[in-house]
Amino acid sequence: MTRPLSVYLVAAEESGDVLGAALMRALRALDPDLRFAGVGGRNMAREGIASPFPIEELSIVGIGAIAGKLPLILRRIRATADAAVAARPDALVIIDSPDFTHRVARKVRAAAPSVPIINYAPPTVWAWRPWRARAMRRYVDEALAILPFEPDAYRRLAGPHCTYVGHPLAERIAALRPSADEARRRAADPPLVLVLPGSRNSEISRLLAPFGAAVAQAAAQAGPFELVLPTVPHLAERVRRETQGWPLRPRILVEQAEKDAAFRAGRAALAASGTVTLELALAGVPMVAAYRVAAWEGWIFRILATIDTANLANLVIGEKVVPELFQSNVRAGPLAGALLRLLAATGERQRQLEAFARLDRIMELGAAAPSVRAAKAVLAVARRGAAALPPAAGSC
Repeated sequence: MTRPLSVYLVAAEESGDVLGAALMRALRALDPDLRFAGVGGRNMAREGIASPFPIEELSIVGIGAIAGKLPLILRRIRATADAAVAARPDALVIIDSPDFTHRVARKVRAAAPSVPIINYAPPTVWAWRPWRARAMRRYVDEALAILPFEPDAYRRLAGPHCTYVGHPLAERIAALRPSADEARRRAADPPLVLVLPGSRNSEISRLLAPFGAAVAQAAAQAGPFELVLPTVPHLAERVRRETQGWPLRPRILVEQAEKDAAFRAGRAALAASGTVTLELALAGVPMVAAYRVAAWEGWIFRILATIDTANLANLVIGEKVVPELFQSNVRAGPLAGALLRLLAATGERQRQLEAFARLDRIMELGAAAPSVRAAKAVLAVARRGAAALPPAAGSC
């Protein structure tokens, strides 16, 4: 009889875990007999992945943070690659987090070259270090892009074959778009302001305090706000502790339903540059974005970067409509001023809203669900991998 297909998945942080869980659900719907193993977080655990270690210990950002955790990271890379090889999967799917997952992939390719490797949410070669695209061809057989401009970028940079499958936020549009009542709340006073300092400890360290000072300054000038701060479970206690002294205390949100409700009713936001900026744009929430790393890391990024914006919403729209503050400009005054200009019916607010309205077309939101498109691509590769592998001992 034909044995069930098996897929080994590796996700090293929260965003990849969410992506991996949705992929697993879609794969199971297409092939109920499919077997899974790998590394993931709480979302993938609910779908059946028994991760050998908590991925929270890999929640890092910036070169400095990576250097500090290097011994642990190297141990986890070796162990993950060894486990993937021992599992003998029909396909290995690495998800996002290239500093970890690509090192795993290279080791697997060296030890088990017949295992097909798929990179779901491939690295941002279009933003910096473009030479990575060509290097990926040695160990990545297929890249599944979540941003519409990425296949052209990978083709231009001589990377592996790349297919746009859609951004996972496309599957959450109904949860992000306001009802009539929520739209009225968005326009009502006091304005609901979202503070989104990131989902990593390093981001909290660098952004939480200036964001708090900024909303306090803005509220002093424009009247009281209803302030909400969505965060992830493992950071909730730290966020509560460090916001206790804010003049305007935020309501800390951890549950997804509460976060979605805040996005649907929010009038404006302060946000860390990242995926959340695209989420806010799809929800129709004008925002100010900020990004701050160690000074030397910022210097390296300025040298290596090939783009002039780090904001995902701006990149997908193809226009710098969301104001961005970097490094030394991430201060209360500039942040508060930019936020105040979005709370009223200004030209800046209207310009963002008009740009956000173009996202449905740009991102092909009317097409099949991204997880389903990705699952079909993974299954096609896994079936080719299964056909190419010799039968295991004892199989029939």
